[in-house]
Amino acid sequence: MENLRILIDNHQEERLPTALLHKKIEQILNALGCNDHELSIVITDDAQVRDLNRTYRGKDTSTNVLSFPMQEGEFSDITPGLLGDVVISLDTARAEAQEAGISTDERISQLLIHGILHLMGFDHELGEEQAREMEEKSLELLRRIEKNPDLPAF
Repeated sequence: MENLRILIDNHQEERLPTALLHKKIEQILNALGCNDHELSIVITDDAQVRDLNRTYRGKDTSTNVLSFPMQEGEFSDITPGLLGDVVISLDTARAEAQEAGISTDERISQLLIHGILHLMGFDHELGEEQAREMEEKSLELLRRIEKNPDLPAF
């Protein structure tokens, strides 16, 4: 665990409790067998997520979470321990939490897991079976880091 490196960059005026986020991320990564890895989490707003989504995915809209894996592509072997970046829109996370009747912290947990699983190669957009696998793994991880047993995966 001493080689696990987690960078949390909060671009919001309101500071989220990074110690709690760090602990959750550690639990997720350890459960996935990523004890010697590095990733960054960026907490930002809808405007920045929209810019990133437009630039890197060609979609001119905001979204709740984006993942930028570093374990894919031609140069993935250069830094094998670098998982990548997860970007979360706090604006969207808050709105979705309120709509779902859950806390913002619980919604952030769902989004962290979703984003990290994308970094690990899970992809719900590749078909029904892959979506089911990702949902099952999401629920397993969510049960490790949240006390609410009724909290859905995503």
